[in-house]
Amino acid sequence: MVFSSNVFLFLFLPVFLGLYYLSGNRYRNLLLLLASYLFYAWWRIDFLALFAAVTLFNYWIGLRVGAAGVRSTAAQRWLVLGVVVDLGVLGYFKYANFGVDSLNAIIASFGVQPFVLTHILLPIGISFYIFESISYIIDVYRGDTPATHNLIDFAAFVAIFPHLIAGPVLRFRDLAEQFKHRSHTVDKFAEGCTRFMQGFIKKVFIADSLAPIADHCFALADPSTGDAWLGALAYTAQLYFDFSGYSDMAIGLGLMMGFRFMENFKQPYISQSITEFWRRWHISLSTWLRDYLYISLGGNRGSTLQTYRNLFLTMLLGGLWHGANFTYVIWGAWHGIWLAIERALGVDAAPQRIQPLRWACTFLLVVLGWVIFRAENLDVAWRMYAAMFSFADWRLSELNSAQLTSLQIATLLLAYLAMAWFGIRQFHSQPLSAAAKARAEVAVGQSGGAQAHFIDPANLLPGTAQAAVALPSLRLRLQWLALHVGVLLLFAASILKLSAQSFSPFLYFQF
Repeated sequence: MVFSSNVFLFLFLPVFLGLYYLSGNRYRNLLLLLASYLFYAWWRIDFLALFAAVTLFNYWIGLRVGAAGVRSTAAQRWLVLGVVVDLGVLGYFKYANFGVDSLNAIIASFGVQPFVLTHILLPIGISFYIFESISYIIDVYRGDTPATHNLIDFAAFVAIFPHLIAGPVLRFRDLAEQFKHRSHTVDKFAEGCTRFMQGFIKKVFIADSLAPIADHCFALADPSTGDAWLGALAYTAQLYFDFSGYSDMAIGLGLMMGFRFMENFKQPYISQSITEFWRRWHISLSTWLRDYLYISLGGNRGSTLQTYRNLFLTMLLGGLWHGANFTYVIWGAWHGIWLAIERALGVDAAPQRIQPLRWACTFLLVVLGWVIFRAENLDVAWRMYAAMFSFADWRLSELNSAQLTSLQIATLLLAYLAMAWFGIRQFHSQPLSAAAKARAEVAVGQSGGAQAHFIDPANLLPGTAQAAVALPSLRLRLQWLALHVGVLLLFAASILKLSAQSFSPFLYFQF
């Protein structure tokens, strides 16, 4: 089941919310768990057993680690067992086919009979719930959160359906108190509805309209320079609106249930360095990699060379996490190399003004990375790169131009105008006064200690309730109302578009 489907919108979600608000606080977490398991089983019920087994195992490991004592030798042994088993499960389902295929390619060159392995189906969302389970037992070992004895709360945390399939990557320590006590207000529910609609529009109205452009361009056997650049730019926008749209929808659904998840995107395409990009793109994953992989490798505590090595390995493994393909490994290495270079050069990751040349270089590096990220294999990636930099023919090929529509091209242009407009608005927005910020933080709530993020309205597309935190004039109130009406109308149009189009899953489902 996906959020952008009629089954979810008009059956699952209204029935769940009705039961959720009719039930008492005592039973809401249990109801959430059961609904999340139903949501997951809608795809394949047999993999629900694996999901539940991983949850029970990590709940038990957490208790063992907690009982052994913070950072004790015994706790370390239990932690190693937990991490090895979790990574073993992830490795088998996600990388066994890749490993066997790679081995067969090597031994076949020597004339040896290849191994035969039955194709292993990748359980949806396994990368996310494995990472969340690992973060929990590591946090218990480090003393960042106590081991929970409430199996229902822990299982609901791992399975909570808004973030189950494609993130954000949440941490139990950030949500533990919210599972015990969370507020349910009309304002929070309305904020969640608006945020959900915002994400729905991003996904259905924009990302799904851009998908055919990228698909056509990457499928061309002999793309022109114009085809290759069009495909690269279309995918760059498609991926952002698809994934940030899912994150908005997940955050909105959480708000409807009283939860507040961390922000996952912060206008990443206005970044002026790769370091800044990773502070704005998929924030929940980048902070996870920093806290549980980069720091575990040694972080910047060793020599300068070791720091560069750790940066590179973190991004290399982060690329591999996205999928069992050499394209993802190279994509991770690409970002790891630039992170190390920027650290060596002392590049400022938080510039105070926009420097066009620096932004253009960063955006180019990101786009080039997305090409190999999108390519099915290295041959496709090489074909696209060769066309992009041959500069032979900027015209679109006849096969490509025949399939493109004026609506798709207009959507691509509007997508980039929207990213530029809201990115510049965010960059130049003046910080709120201390009093206004305090009022906003009260309205937003506390959602996880050090991991909580103050939400600046300029970070988001119009329509979020945070934008109404402080409206000092009638003009701004009318503007706020007009934006909400606009979001509602676009949401209605998106539902009509959804009903007319074929099934279109979120891009990050494959990871």
